[in-house]
Amino acid sequence: MSLTLLQLRKASALHVDLRGITPATLAGLAVADIERLTVTHGTQTLPLAELFSVSQAGAPTDELRLEGDLSRFDRIGWQLAGGRIVVEGSVGTYAGACMTGGEMHITGHAGDLAACEMAGGTLIVNGNVGDFAASTLPGSMDGMRGGCFTVRGHAGSRFADRMRRGTALVFGDVGDFLASRLVAGTIAIGGRAGAHVGYGLRRGSVIFAGPAPEVPPTFVPALTSAEVMWQLLARDLARHGGPFSTLPTRRIQRHLGDVAAAGKGELILAL
Repeated sequence: MSLTLLQLRKASALHVDLRGITPATLAGLAVADIERLTVTHGTQTLPLAELFSVSQAGAPTDELRLEGDLSRFDRIGWQLAGGRIVVEGSVGTYAGACMTGGEMHITGHAGDLAACEMAGGTLIVNGNVGDFAASTLPGSMDGMRGGCFTVRGHAGSRFADRMRRGTALVFGDVGDFLASRLVAGTIAIGGRAGAHVGYGLRRGSVIFAGPAPEVPPTFVPALTSAEVMWQLLARDLARHGGPFSTLPTRRIQRHLGDVAAAGKGELILAL
């Protein structure tokens, strides 16, 4: 195994679908073989060599590294099952979608639908993500199902729509309809949240480490204490640092709902 480096030759005028370009696919291939792999460019297919300069290092690692402004390159890390992908730049839509394992680190921004239907592994975006992150593929019923998704910038609307399992953290602000129709899982927000938080939420926990959101009228205050649960959850989130580092020392206020959807979830406000 070796480290494979793909350096963008020039910005693409059309969207490029990079599904299938993963560490597992490239393992054991020579540079010439990698250059001949084809990707979809608009409505055509092109060899990888027309878009990227390809090189390899002899380091004993199962890693793929991409460099350049890849904001028109979609489905990077699609169905990633192992190994590591590092992107030095921004990426397009569906980044890390349907991941089941491995690790992916994006130093820039990601487009819409990042981590949609993610089922395992670790995805970290240092910049912002668009709408419907940690959500569902269009037409599907199940959102993120496992793994850990971290956004160190801001997120768009419908973050974690229909999420079923896993942990999703946003260090910055999020748009409207955060955790809408949430089925289960843990979400932590470090900044401000838009309107309609927890719309149709059924189960799961949404933690607010930053400013308290406007709690919808279909949520009711919790009357029972949850200190033991909170300490376990807070310590797990604190290891991510940033706005979550002080959670174990803060008291909480819990609201249960969405009772309009017979929900058993909770909004946790760290005070």
